[in-house]
Amino acid sequence: MSNLPEPPCPFCEMNTGRAPATFVHEWSDTIAIVPLNPVVDGHTLVIPKTHVPDFAADPDVFAATARRAAELMRWTARPMNLITSRGVEATQSVFHLHLHLVPRAEGDGLALPWYSGRSRTTRKPHPPAAAPV
Repeated sequence: MSNLPEPPCPFCEMNTGRAPATFVHEWSDTIAIVPLNPVVDGHTLVIPKTHVPDFAADPDVFAATARRAAELMRWTARPMNLITSRGVEATQSVFHLHLHLVPRAEGDGLALPWYSGRSRTTRKPHPPAAAPV
């Protein structure tokens, strides 16, 4: 175990104005920003102001953040992916809950993060989910 201090959370830094961000919208509990490297035009991150590491850490914060994402998108019929991740193996790179709103277009060539190119017949079965608490 390291005694080195943890680096500051980039999303907390953006939310408090200590790091630059291009804000799309701000609510009392959530921010929507343009990511540093958007994958397509219109790619937006919806981030709670409360620091929680992922969607399972605090179901209430996740639900409120998902509601804000829906509010932001309710006035458009544009095709969209809503993506969030939990854990390095699931492609999470910033350990502060965030939802990606990714606009889609036919033939855009954008592969979803979980596409492996393998057929379904070569995948290993998933272990049973843990019992709800």
